Amino acid sequence: MPDIDIDKLMLIVVGAHLKAEAGDRPLAYRLVESIQERLHQLTNSTDWPVTPLVCTDVWYLNNEDSHKRPLISIGGPGVNAVSGYLYQRLPTALAVEDQLVIQLDVELHDLRCAVWGMDHRHTAAAIELLEKKYLPDFVKAAMK
Repeated sequence: MPDIDIDKLMLIVVGAHLKAEAGDRPLAYRLVESIQERLHQLTNSTDWPVTPLVCTDVWYLNNEDSHKRPLISIGGPGVNAVSGYLYQRLPTALAVEDQLVIQLDVELHDLRCAVWGMDHRHTAAAIELLEKKYLPDFVKAAMK
């Protein structure tokens, strides 16, 4: 297994909860693939300045070095403690009442994002909206 350089990571955080493992983790891996595609398009190589990696909220919260890295937290505060932490700290960029939420600083001074829906279907829809509307600029900002 290769060494992991925390200073190059973009973390995709899912909850260490059975619902998060069953529903959010597969969405996280799909998001990683989308980020990798964008990185490849931007750099025309596989030697990227940032590497997306899926981890749990428990690992993230217990590793202070990871707190300096760009992150996308998937799943609501009920299943992801990082989303719960970010809920009061990030502005809402997009919300569809009783369906989904995307929280992030649209000016990208703060490279943290929380994405969730009221159920799995809406969380998947929130990720699709993130990919279309915010991810291209988020990835570019994370590369710096």
